[in-house]
Amino acid sequence: MFKIPLEQVKEKIKKGANLTDGELANRIKQKMEKLSNLISEEGACHIIANELKVQLYDGTENKVQIKEIKAGMRGVEVTGKVMRKFEVKEFSTGERQGKVASFVMGDETGMVRVTLWNDQADNLNKLNEGDVVQIKSAYVRENRGVNELHMNTNSELEINPAGVTVGEIKEVQSQVEKVRKQIKDLAENDSNVEILGTIVQVFDLRFFTVCPDCNKRVYEREGKFSCGVHGDVVPSQNYVMNVFLDDGSENIRTVFWKEQILRLLGKTDAEVLKYKDEPTAFEEVKNDLLGNIVKLVGRVNKNEMFDRLEFSAQLVFPEPDAQEEIDKLN
Repeated sequence: MFKIPLEQVKEKIKKGANLTDGELANRIKQKMEKLSNLISEEGACHIIANELKVQLYDGTENKVQIKEIKAGMRGVEVTGKVMRKFEVKEFSTGERQGKVASFVMGDETGMVRVTLWNDQADNLNKLNEGDVVQIKSAYVRENRGVNELHMNTNSELEINPAGVTVGEIKEVQSQVEKVRKQIKDLAENDSNVEILGTIVQVFDLRFFTVCPDCNKRVYEREGKFSCGVHGDVVPSQNYVMNVFLDDGSENIRTVFWKEQILRLLGKTDAEVLKYKDEPTAFEEVKNDLLGNIVKLVGRVNKNEMFDRLEFSAQLVFPEPDAQEEIDKLN
């Protein structure tokens, strides 16, 4: 698949060969007829560019803004700001084992999910929301109609590169596609689903220790914490919180992990960690959360032990726009 969008190819040909729209359209038609319509319009343009000695690739074509990302692109270079982080997950499929992580980044033109495979997943723990990242040698896949940026061992990720800035982020609905549902309509394995509800019950925070490199849970043995991958480590603290969310149709137990908790509470990691040693201080926070309306995007899982559906929050909007929600209802 060609890396440059067709319209950009046409513009380069017209500019490089000084052709009008009509002249180029006529050349494309003639070329396709000559080859018995066995090539696409895009293929005809590339042949014409070669015949006219118009250079389509100048070594910077893969440096794009988010709105220009297309499925099938490879060697992509893009710069953006980290908007959301998700958890590192390990997987095992037959003989294949590994780990995967993801985050959402944005620039002045839109937003895109970035998926980090295996060793690249370790970079997630180095990222903070608001960091500027520069990605090189990534590739683009389409997932349920949405383009995603993927990073493997050949890709590069630079965090807060010197002199690089990103302007105001443009949130584009299509880049992080989601479907709004009522809680009563949720089904097992629903993903990228959006719900709006009121917090009616809040449970205590639960803290646990994890490896600082792979985020896998670790336990203390003989005074040491050991990770199966990274050996003895100085552990990091992670945490999880459950609430019940009600939207008038039904209620559902909802799980918030570290990054989602920080966004929901509007607190820093250091502020939340204080509740580990002072759990009674969290009672006031719990009371403040009751009655709050929140908008969440996430996935639905089945808790086999209790035979119930649970919602795992991935994106958290603690203060949804009232007028926007009224417009949706209308």
